[in-house]
Amino acid sequence: MRLLVLGGTLFLGRHLVGAALARGHEVTTFTRGRTNPHLFPQVEALHGDRESDVSALRERRWDVVVDTSAYLPRQVEDAALALSQGVDRYCLISSASVYTGFPRERVSESSATHAPLDDPAAVVRVETYGPLKVACEQVALRTFRGAAFIVRPGLLAGPSDPTDRLAYWTKRVAEGGEVLAPGDPAHPVQLLDARDLAAWIVERLEHGQTGIFNVAGTPLSMESLLRTCRDRAGSDATFRWAPDAFLLGHGMRPSADIPLWLPAEAPGTIDDRAARALALQGRPFAETVRDLLADVVAATSTTLGPARPTAISREREQELLRLLRQTPGSGSI
Repeated sequence: MRLLVLGGTLFLGRHLVGAALARGHEVTTFTRGRTNPHLFPQVEALHGDRESDVSALRERRWDVVVDTSAYLPRQVEDAALALSQGVDRYCLISSASVYTGFPRERVSESSATHAPLDDPAAVVRVETYGPLKVACEQVALRTFRGAAFIVRPGLLAGPSDPTDRLAYWTKRVAEGGEVLAPGDPAHPVQLLDARDLAAWIVERLEHGQTGIFNVAGTPLSMESLLRTCRDRAGSDATFRWAPDAFLLGHGMRPSADIPLWLPAEAPGTIDDRAARALALQGRPFAETVRDLLADVVAATSTTLGPARPTAISREREQELLRLLRQTPGSGSI
């Protein structure tokens, strides 16, 4: 299979390239050439910019394109125009954020989606991300018709994850000591290893897959997530659980200041039974934590590294822990 990956050197894209190469496919990437340019020396690397120059895609032929880097509908339109009759199928990596009920409700492929945002002046923000992805999907479905394969992931994790969502917890728990744990310990979290999604996408492309599919990890509780991080790191961490009201009352922003935390009124999960019926499988969560912790350590050589700039600082965490210890009924586990 001749595979074109739009992207391919950052997170899901690099795992897609690796999975395709492992299965003997011929791969071409299209990137700006700025991120990890030395990855995959055996792969043909085309360079351009989806905002201004996709000429490298013209007058070429591939069996399928996987678009990991479209966030604006015009990017899908420009790629489709450049490829013209140059591909048989188009796989768009979309997002569960297309659903109006996500993350507060359980969503399936039939759930309501946002109205598409197809404003040329629109920029990607938290509030526009979902509507823009809906517009991207509509362009793909309109252009490629029955040859479009739309994948709607929830939260992805694993090595090379630039978001640092799970890496924040692997680093923080590995440091040990008392950890500020957010919200309800039983709150469900769904994380899918990007390597498993990449392998599934390549396998489905080999079978000529089309249609729209949710993909997500098996739900686990936030308490299980933190305990697994502790077990894999072999740390002495203890967890002091801060109620949602306490965190919100002290100005903490869900997901942003404390990664993976959502208030209890948002327990929504993603129904991905259709994808699992087609052999989507996720590895044990402990393996993802193990590999991510190794990835974090390798990336920083001799240190676990600082918290990401957008997450809660250690100083702020200690301040909140001090206040929480003064709250009746608060305890560590």
